Amino acid sequence: THPVEDGILEIDTFEKFLNQKIKVEGKLGNVDKKVVVTKTKTKITISSDIEFSKRYLKYLTKKYLKKHNLRDWLRVVANQKDSYELRYFQINNEEEEEEGDD
Repeated sequence: THPVEDGILEIDTFEKFLNQKIKVEGKLGNVDKKVVVTKTKTKITISSDIEFSKRYLKYLTKKYLKKHNLRDWLRVVANQKDSYELRYFQINNEEEEEEGDD
């Protein structure tokens, strides 16, 4: 939720990307009624009547981040058994540790 609130990730373009790239029965954009992508202010929810892999969603999310040059700043982390969230990399901690070694 933080990347959306900070204005780094645009939830509208991410939803559009998912609708275009999700494959159903081997066809791109075949989302129709079997897979439903909905959004709120800071979250995207995917509901599926067919089997839908959580790993496939992670793959598509990483592909979106790479396309928009956000892969260096954000990572995809499982926060629950059936969901993912985007988090910032912890860069500040590494810098503080390096300064403490001197």
